[in-house]
Amino acid sequence: MNPDNATRTRVVILGAAGRDFHNFNMVYRDNPAYEVVAFTAAQIEGIAGRRYPPGLAGSLYPRGIPIIKERSLESFRGRHRFDQVVFAYSDVTHGQVMHAASRALALGADFKLLGPARTMLKAGIPVIAISAVRTGCGKSQTARWLSALLRHHELRVAVIRHPMPYGDLAKQAVQRFATRADIAAAGCTLEEREEYEPHLAAGNIVYAGVDYARVLALAQSAADVILWDGGNNDFPFIKPDFHIVLVDALRPGQEDTHHPGEAVLRMADVVVVAKSDAAPTADVRRVMHNVRRIHASAPIVRAGSPVRLDDESAVKGRRVLVIEDGPTTTHGGMAYGAGHVAAMRAGAATIVDPRPYAAPEIAAVYAAYPRLGAVLPAMGYNPEQLAGLAQTINASPADVVVSATPMDLTALIAVNKPVIRARYEFAELETPGLGGLVEDYLQRSGLVSREA
Repeated sequence: MNPDNATRTRVVILGAAGRDFHNFNMVYRDNPAYEVVAFTAAQIEGIAGRRYPPGLAGSLYPRGIPIIKERSLESFRGRHRFDQVVFAYSDVTHGQVMHAASRALALGADFKLLGPARTMLKAGIPVIAISAVRTGCGKSQTARWLSALLRHHELRVAVIRHPMPYGDLAKQAVQRFATRADIAAAGCTLEEREEYEPHLAAGNIVYAGVDYARVLALAQSAADVILWDGGNNDFPFIKPDFHIVLVDALRPGQEDTHHPGEAVLRMADVVVVAKSDAAPTADVRRVMHNVRRIHASAPIVRAGSPVRLDDESAVKGRRVLVIEDGPTTTHGGMAYGAGHVAAMRAGAATIVDPRPYAAPEIAAVYAAYPRLGAVLPAMGYNPEQLAGLAQTINASPADVVVSATPMDLTALIAVNKPVIRARYEFAELETPGLGGLVEDYLQRSGLVSREA
């Protein structure tokens, strides 16, 4: 770490195993003007206590870089001098960002945010990106729908997913998923499977990892167009040529409350008001008004996210335990999601509250996210948490489980109750809608001829 070089600016990067690593790779790796003395960890279980490996960190870091708990920042400062704190994770309120800034300033350090110009890679082929103002707006289902439209034009599509490197970081540097066997071989967590499995079922190949320069090089070598499927409410790692941003009709007023979602909205080429089919008309109008206040020129279109159960008759009149997509109901802030809506519409006699039956690993999640309602977030960042999820399900007095996680939960854990999957996909609600705007872009970019 070149301790004798006192001229290097010493940096701590506040992160959550994604944006933080990318920012390091883009700005600090192999940069002799800086020394990154630590990453911190938040939001994701099991990241703290590890190291960013030397093979990814570069020649200036022969021992790698420690990853510490964010709450340990002050005690770490007592043992290690640093000059700057760089904030590098997503879907937090503007107030939370400034509380982090206040902690950094109180320690005598500068506080920084790195922007798109310094952190976006430039692709050699066209890039369509899908982002959102909050976690759980429906990015992935929109990406799947859009991939089908692109393939209809006989375009080769490479889906690049925002990082989810929760395992061996060195082994996860560059990942390509074409089959479920690839997912199994990589030892993907439940959260990774939620994102990758639906894309594979739709016929997409998914690329992800830690070193996105290498990920991009691999993806674009076999594609005509890149489809960036964003994570949380972050802005893309790759410079988009056409940027689609989702806002949520079920969360009116949150268009500009979270970082970096507000910045993402201001960057949009088109704004999609997702879940407009499930929200009151007044809320849809409020969201559209707020979008126009923030972004004066981007086209705004409404879209739906219809939910269906594989077997409604199995739910009607029964005691139902609802499992929801994890990130949507944890740092996404929603008390419940599509599974709860589907179960109620199908005539569930009662929704079983899982909290009294929660295993310790799941009880900790409820304690960390007190806004959670009577639903069970699909959590499986590590084997212990996954086992706790199974224990909670099996201990509950439900007759049937409604699972709204996008992956096949029964492929990972043994459940002692019937599991009915709730599925949801993107749906146009108006013409020309998002499809028309994408078609216009494809023609302008030369990806599709006007005659087609």
